[in-house]
Amino acid sequence: MTTPRKVQQLFDLTGRTALITGGSRGLGLQMAHALGEAGAKVLVSSRKAADLEEAVAALKAAGIEASFIAADAGKPEDINRLADEALAQLGHVDILINNAGASWGAPAQEHPLEAWDKVMNLNVRGYFLLSQAIGKRSMIPRKSGRIINVASIAGLGGNPPFMQTIAYNTSKGAVVNFTRALACEWGHLGINVNAIAPGFFPSKMTAGLLSMAGEENIAKGAPLMRIGDDEDLKGATLLFASDAGKHITGQTLPVDGGVSALIGG
Repeated sequence: MTTPRKVQQLFDLTGRTALITGGSRGLGLQMAHALGEAGAKVLVSSRKAADLEEAVAALKAAGIEASFIAADAGKPEDINRLADEALAQLGHVDILINNAGASWGAPAQEHPLEAWDKVMNLNVRGYFLLSQAIGKRSMIPRKSGRIINVASIAGLGGNPPFMQTIAYNTSKGAVVNFTRALACEWGHLGINVNAIAPGFFPSKMTAGLLSMAGEENIAKGAPLMRIGDDEDLKGATLLFASDAGKHITGQTLPVDGGVSALIGG
């Protein structure tokens, strides 16, 4: 029996490589910082090169080895190119974070089909296609890998009537079960698959709702009486990405100030 490692060793990502989609800002960039601060070499991706340049500059300023690839994770041809270029740059991918996402607000009875397809293609199909590409070409041959899918507490239940985001909720519910199914199928291949379900965090996606409802009012709905901040995803990300979480797979962890405890998620 090997000597148990110290906690610092279990969380250490020195020598590991990570690909983060939707990594140019917000939650994705926070997760990239978490992995990089633990020693990983990170590659961030999103649609806009200018945003990615700013993100990589911030990562490098923090002493993190970082690069970027501009790609649209809602388009299969871009996903294939992203996988090709990521593997060319990194050699292999130890950690994949599927974070790129979209939302759309509309009453269910009037929800446009093209908007439904946009949300589903990015939030569900994109996760599957990139996991498939990286899994098949890097993780399965090496019998090692960590996949972290970004779900949402919106995938654990419905919303108050004023939040009319049926496509987003449906897509994130799909991410939760996609995580379970892939974890069960790929566990014997040495690949851990987990999901993080954030609650309310300041982001481009939530800016409109936070402005309309008020940050203080939304915070009152959480047992901890606050919304997420710029470091609240770091711990969960590092747990799932590192050897500290090597015996955890198929799980979805809400990081939401306790909101899902209220709704029974």
